[in-house]
Amino acid sequence: MPEPTNSPEIHSAQATPSRFRGRNLRAKLKRLVQADFWRTAWQLKKLRNRYEGQRCFVLGNGPSLKKTDLSLLKNEITFGSNRIYMAFPEMGFQTTFLGCIDLLVVESNVEELQSLNMPFFTNWRARKFFLDTPKKNILYMYDPWDGRLGFSTTPAWRVFEGATVTNIHLQMAFHMGFTQVILIGIDHSWNIPIIKQPTQLVSTGHDTDHFIANYYKPGQKFDPPAIETIETSYALARDYFAAHNREIIDATVGGKLQVFRKVDYLSLFAASSGSLYK
Repeated sequence: MPEPTNSPEIHSAQATPSRFRGRNLRAKLKRLVQADFWRTAWQLKKLRNRYEGQRCFVLGNGPSLKKTDLSLLKNEITFGSNRIYMAFPEMGFQTTFLGCIDLLVVESNVEELQSLNMPFFTNWRARKFFLDTPKKNILYMYDPWDGRLGFSTTPAWRVFEGATVTNIHLQMAFHMGFTQVILIGIDHSWNIPIIKQPTQLVSTGHDTDHFIANYYKPGQKFDPPAIETIETSYALARDYFAAHNREIIDATVGGKLQVFRKVDYLSLFAASSGSLYK
């Protein structure tokens, strides 16, 4: 069997709570006997530092994408999030990678996700949705949900979800060796109620918080954003990149996030103009 890495490298200011240690060990042992773990580990090993010194773009799903000329990314390396594939026809290309970690989103869109062929990062717990039609392009990420926030450089062992798939993309981008990660479509603003207590919302089928109105299907359940967790996780990623002479910058058009250095999107290209939906 291939070795995923020599040892886990995880960076967190929080120790694992004692009540989770036994559970985490048992979960790890169960994963070690699953073929999906070793297949994912082998693929992650091949991706390690493959893009050393290069830049990549991480695409969120915010409405600012409608003001962003995504055609400029056709020859760039891109990480797409959740249902970004709904924009592929307008974009004229597919993202290099796709990530969808939220179990509610995965469960509601299994058939669509199964139809995609690019490397696809998803939640280890989502394996149950793909067992009938296993695909080799799916890489399963595991967060033990032990209450910790952090940054992992050995994603075969564990990742930190940080309440957003963007955080998974940042850990994967570091693992792959990218020197610069550029965020777009990370608007970090919402028109839905922001609820601090864990709960679920139900979509009406009309959505103003994403790049397309039918992003959520009518009746689809979804979790409201955990803003504090998201921002803390972003700050951890920012600092870890900076400590290794790499950077994450934010080129979201009109974005409200204040964690990363802001840059003008069009300034990243020689000459450009336009938007996703003209």
